[in-house]
Amino acid sequence: MLPRILSFLLSSFILFNTENLVAVALTSPQDISALKAFKASVKPSSIQPWSCLASWDFTTDPCAFPRRTHFICGITCSPDSTRVTQLTLDPAGYSGRLTPLISLLTSLTILDLVDNNFYGPIPSSIFSLINLQTLTLSSNSFSGAVPNSITNLKSLESLDLSHNYLSGYLPKTMNSMSSLRRLDLSYNKLTGPLPKLPYNLLELALKANSLSGSLSKSSFDRLTRLEVVELSENSFTGTLEPWFFLLPALQQVDLANNSLTRVEVSKPSNANSDLVAVDLGFNKIEGNAPCILLIIHCCLLCH
Repeated sequence: MLPRILSFLLSSFILFNTENLVAVALTSPQDISALKAFKASVKPSSIQPWSCLASWDFTTDPCAFPRRTHFICGITCSPDSTRVTQLTLDPAGYSGRLTPLISLLTSLTILDLVDNNFYGPIPSSIFSLINLQTLTLSSNSFSGAVPNSITNLKSLESLDLSHNYLSGYLPKTMNSMSSLRRLDLSYNKLTGPLPKLPYNLLELALKANSLSGSLSKSSFDRLTRLEVVELSENSFTGTLEPWFFLLPALQQVDLANNSLTRVEVSKPSNANSDLVAVDLGFNKIEGNAPCILLIIHCCLLCH
């Protein structure tokens, strides 16, 4: 009889604890603190009932499964459900400042807040997220300078801060971001010359700013993989020199609506150049179009 009683008590203990596992906190306390601070920094009036943030109820564990009613979207957690690895909000019109405490999400690899109404400066603390691979804050209302600490993000592969109100110079040490493949800071209010660019870039988009000066070879040094250059609607001046069109992977160039005055092109040593489109319209270029540009789809003095 005694063995049966002991067996029953043991099975009841196991069942009780199994049923209550959902109540045990899985997510790191610092991640929970960061998520709470993030939601608290968003104006309640901008959180629609159907939105991701509306489902963030901290009476439940953010990384616990199943997520039928709470935390149904907006975050992704690590396989062991202890750390938040992605914060990807829906474009629901959220409004508020981005809390500096987001830096507590130290396992974050993706931060995507596109198409909302976040405003104010981008907190420098965000650039302590050394595991971040994708940072997308486009189509918001962020203002102020691009912090120099952005260059701490050595694992960052894609940076999109386009369609905001960022101003000032680009950080001088951007070339230290060796993992960066895609950079889009278009439609801001950035000024000054181009710094040295990250040498593994595939796509460069800085359209519709107030960048100025000449296009220096030093800015594009070692960019052997660069395919797309979108620098239209700025204030670049001077001569576009032969080295530019010799960038080995270059496919598309848009430098329209600047103040360039001259284009110099050397015959490419590689007859199989990938360059297929060049737009130099609305500049101040004088003289004849270089003959080598006539064999590609080129818009030199058009529009």
